[in-house]
Amino acid sequence: MTAAIGAVATGPFALWARMGVTQRPRMHRAMGYAYITFMLLAAFTSVFIRDFKLPNLHGFTLIHLLVPVTLVSLWVAFTALLRRDFVTNRITMQSLYVGACLIAGGFTLLPSRYLGKLIWHEWLGWN
Repeated sequence: MTAAIGAVATGPFALWARMGVTQRPRMHRAMGYAYITFMLLAAFTSVFIRDFKLPNLHGFTLIHLLVPVTLVSLWVAFTALLRRDFVTNRITMQSLYVGACLIAGGFTLLPSRYLGKLIWHEWLGWN
């Protein structure tokens, strides 16, 4: 969970540092490396999170399909950098942030999911 929160927190800074008139390449690179590290940690550790209540295959649910998607997206982004194809890198990283951090992260916070129950019911006391 720490890696996922770290990715959600550092992603906007990495994306923002290359936008607009004033660009910050050092910040973009530092935050980009942090974001990628967090995403790799989140992807690899999520393999060990199982859910036997939802429809699953040996504890793996449909959300586990995002692990290879994340790894392939990171590979595509890095190979684009090596080719100096900055447009593909930008589109891939923006899509990865929106898909993996915002959309998938939003689904994990649904009140019916474990983390959602923990946050909404246990910590905040909302029923």
